[in-house]
Amino acid sequence: MDNFFTKYGYTPDAEAIGRSLDVIAANVEGAATPEVLKNCFAAMDVTTLHTNDTVASVHSLVQKVNNLAVEFPSYPLPASICVYPNFASVVRDARKDPRVHVTTVSSCFPSAQSFLEVKVKECEMAVAAGADEIDIVLALNSFLAGDFDSARREIRAMRKAVDDAAAKEGRKVVLKVILETGLLVSVENIANASFLAMEEGADFIKTSTGKVSVNATPTAAYVMCSCIRKFYEKTGRKVGFKAAGGISSAMDAVCYYSIVSTVLGKEWLGSDLFRLGVSRLANSLISAVEQKTVTYF
Repeated sequence: MDNFFTKYGYTPDAEAIGRSLDVIAANVEGAATPEVLKNCFAAMDVTTLHTNDTVASVHSLVQKVNNLAVEFPSYPLPASICVYPNFASVVRDARKDPRVHVTTVSSCFPSAQSFLEVKVKECEMAVAAGADEIDIVLALNSFLAGDFDSARREIRAMRKAVDDAAAKEGRKVVLKVILETGLLVSVENIANASFLAMEEGADFIKTSTGKVSVNATPTAAYVMCSCIRKFYEKTGRKVGFKAAGGISSAMDAVCYYSIVSTVLGKEWLGSDLFRLGVSRLANSLISAVEQKTVTYF
């Protein structure tokens, strides 16, 4: 097993993390200014990952994003629209502004329980269908068994597949690695998974799929951001952070924004390094800014 804690000079301390989170929580309401709420809006990967998604329902979601500039002209665009890979071309063809990226989940999301060859092919096909960003899932079947080499090999293979497919079209595609922190459970496992994913080329590390009983938590976010900080200090490479799963209220969003601000600093707060994976949050953020209930999405 890799000794990441020695290598990067970071061992997570649950008690210290808890104290820091208490301070952040005590100041969340004061931090929820209209500017911060709109910054959270700009960080959203607006997501639909339902079994009953259809071309029509995905197209409808894209049209709502397209119409934001008319309905809410003072708001920024969300960072991306996140869908299953078979809908990548729907988003690509329907979006009006290419600044709204096409994000797809891949690697046999959400369980990642399949052959590596299948996961690699799905990544390649998603890029070919127009994905600007690919969210893959850490191979927990290997990682939780202590087989870090196999977990590394899977990320490395998908990183290469994404890069090669994108290079054929003369572009770059972002790779996010979902750690599924609710199943990792311990802060030590979360830290080890964070360092492993970053070493294998993750552009972002992401908390959760949103498909298990425990998804994003402030503790997991704090550990992941601390690992990102230590990785940057060691390598000089900035890796982004994405919180996803169960983030539905404006205060949830501001909490994660505040964690990133506290641990990583303001330079991490743009959508190039900070994301929120959401299916319900957009209405909550608009409602908080407008000070009335809004059900646009």
